[in-house]
Amino acid sequence: MAKRTFVVSAVWDEEAHVFFSESDIDGLHIEANSLEEFEEILMELGPELALSNHLLKPENASASLADMIPAILWQKPQPPVNA
Repeated sequence: MAKRTFVVSAVWDEEAHVFFSESDIDGLHIEANSLEEFEEILMELGPELALSNHLLKPENASASLADMIPAILWQKPQPPVNA
């Protein structure tokens, strides 16, 4: 059975002042100025890329529809802890 749970994290780049993605979804590369923009791009592109780049491969042709629906775990960055 194909992997169907994927993890996406938003990481803040202090130098570039953008959030960028760390993900196990092939082809998903996000850079955004805000978490809201990041999440919007993720929800638009993430499921499609997970399906096309991981689940809709010939070796998964016999999988059930339930096994083909990807789950994306979206991990927002933690706020910095002030010392």
